[in-house]
Amino acid sequence: MPTIHVAHSPDSDDAFMFWALAQKKIDTGDREYVHELADIETLNRRALDAELEVTAISVHAYAYLSDTYAILPHGASMGDREYGPRLVARTPKPADVRATIAGKSVAVPGELTTAYLVLRLFQPDFKAVVVPFDQIEETVERGDVDAGLLIHEGQLTYQDRGLQLWLDEGAWWFDETNGLPLPLGCNVVRRDLGDELISAVSRDLRASITTGLEHREEALAYALQFSRGLDDVKANTFVSMYVNDLTVDYGERGRKAVAELLGRAADAGLIPEKVPVSFVDDGER
Repeated sequence: MPTIHVAHSPDSDDAFMFWALAQKKIDTGDREYVHELADIETLNRRALDAELEVTAISVHAYAYLSDTYAILPHGASMGDREYGPRLVARTPKPADVRATIAGKSVAVPGELTTAYLVLRLFQPDFKAVVVPFDQIEETVERGDVDAGLLIHEGQLTYQDRGLQLWLDEGAWWFDETNGLPLPLGCNVVRRDLGDELISAVSRDLRASITTGLEHREEALAYALQFSRGLDDVKANTFVSMYVNDLTVDYGERGRKAVAELLGRAADAGLIPEKVPVSFVDDGER
């Protein structure tokens, strides 16, 4: 019986996606899944050491992992149009955000996160201060940094602290690319598992996502325990932002977005080179 270690962030959207798998709501045959939870930057670093058979990572991190991992065709976290990581500060939005943050200190959730990469594409000249993602709001509020880059639930709670939105990366990317979603996170599988097992694992994870969407209330109730203080309404909003049709399958639009992001990053010298973007074919598309 193959044992597959599956890792993802302890967030309501990921919990929603993995509810059916974690609660054994789907038939996985002889495949046993062991779930591990950690923040996304920790998972990025663990993936560099190929510790996990299946893991969520930042799309940015994939630039350093393409030889070891392939992208599963589902499970994407995409910021589509008006939502994505958010740059916030204590003061109102300036007329020229790009110029204002040049040379300024910005709290970021990790240098392998996609949020960090996109901010470098927007303005390469800022001083990154790495802060655990769930401490960035208070770091900005205290005045330890000039601005902060929020991911996960912080995207919905910053106003409760009186912080001001300076940039929504999803909206900026949508305009920059003539309508592409911003690919933030992806699920990857280690290539050394072999084609047969990889395909079976992919189908299991796809079934977990679709089962969650088909049993939304039950999956959402499970996900609420990972919502880190969001009320039910905000938790539902957050899950809706990041679990949708693009999560079930990237489609051509989602695949193009991943290639576009990594291509632009390579052209800007923010990753070492252009990498082949390889998606698993599980026969379900």
